[in-house]
Amino acid sequence: MTDSLAHPAPLADPHLVYDPVAGDGPKDVVILGSTGSIGTQAIDLVLRHPGRFRVTALSANGGRVALLAEQAHRLRVRTVAVAREDAVPALREALAAEYGPGEALPEILAGPDAASQLAASDCHTVLNGITGSIGLAPTLAALGAGRTLALANKESLIVGGPLVKGLAKPGQIIPVDSEHAALFQAVAAGTRADVRKLVVTASGGPFRGRTKAELANVTVEDALAHPTWAMGPVITINSATLVNKGLEVIEAHLLYDIPFDRIEVVVHPQSYVHSMVEFTDGSTIAQATPPDMRGPIAIGLGWPERVPDAAPAFDWSKASTWEFFPLDNEAFPSVNLARHVGQLAGTAPAVFNAANEECVEAFLGGALPFNGIMETVTRVVEEHGTPDTGTSLTVSDVLEAETWARARARELTATTATAEARA
Repeated sequence: MTDSLAHPAPLADPHLVYDPVAGDGPKDVVILGSTGSIGTQAIDLVLRHPGRFRVTALSANGGRVALLAEQAHRLRVRTVAVAREDAVPALREALAAEYGPGEALPEILAGPDAASQLAASDCHTVLNGITGSIGLAPTLAALGAGRTLALANKESLIVGGPLVKGLAKPGQIIPVDSEHAALFQAVAAGTRADVRKLVVTASGGPFRGRTKAELANVTVEDALAHPTWAMGPVITINSATLVNKGLEVIEAHLLYDIPFDRIEVVVHPQSYVHSMVEFTDGSTIAQATPPDMRGPIAIGLGWPERVPDAAPAFDWSKASTWEFFPLDNEAFPSVNLARHVGQLAGTAPAVFNAANEECVEAFLGGALPFNGIMETVTRVVEEHGTPDTGTSLTVSDVLEAETWARARARELTATTATAEARA
């Protein structure tokens, strides 16, 4: 199989350490998406290890300004940024309420480019915890500025793979997804040539074991009841459809330069083993911890050093059972569709991701049934076809493809809602 996105070295290589700012003292960190799940857990980790990390700037969308102000004050950051310019007055009030008399307030940046400005600012590591493909521009900004990128925003790699690979230096990206942090650590047990297969684990979500027919009438509440992880609604629905696992397959291909036919997905309900690497001698190295994102975040911020007590460890004196099952591709077609768009490359992954985001919002709003999410995404991908962008993919190409995919997904969703109303 030909790897159309071949690169001289894997983007995520634990054997290589990219250090843009060598020196003693705490590592300066910028956190993008600080009020989200990844951001809040990263801040918890930083506050428990003040000698290792110093946060210089925070960014958020602007919907939780009180929390952002509290974070800024606790961390004593120089700059805060919000994507929504209309959130600035409320943010100023929140900062004034949080800071005491005589305390200098942080600089405020606002607008769609604010996170990218912070990503290129003076620091050692940028943690990109933004949700969605809007994280692409900050990812490119961090890489272009020579920062180490702790990447939790998988969408930026999915939609802009060639752009990211064209900018990143070997070892510059450290993945923060639990699955890819696991692969990152397991790959360190051998060389790239030793790797036979990557095995990405999936919890199976709330609907593990159900057939496609049994999924036809599941509710939003059913889909949001994830058995293992506490996440935001979009990510939780992506876990229920297993779209998140499809995105992770594409991400693994891009990060480790392993062909798609050597990346396998298995269902592991306990979510203890976060992923595995099978080597050519028959050995399999599995990375395992209790489900807790602070472990992967600590790898992203601290590598090549380990951060003590970053996350809970197992109590091996207690009996436990770990199960593994094959993936039901008929009930959950998202993984195979993701492989398909990953092999198409170009703007196809961006179309897949954007259409899915629109369909998830439609499902959450009651305008689309659960099975309709992937049915609609599949149709959008098929209609998009395989435009040839070659090696000249640009950010404009990605944005144009996303805009078309979102519009087409909304049209198809409206047609589905109308048909159901008439039935």
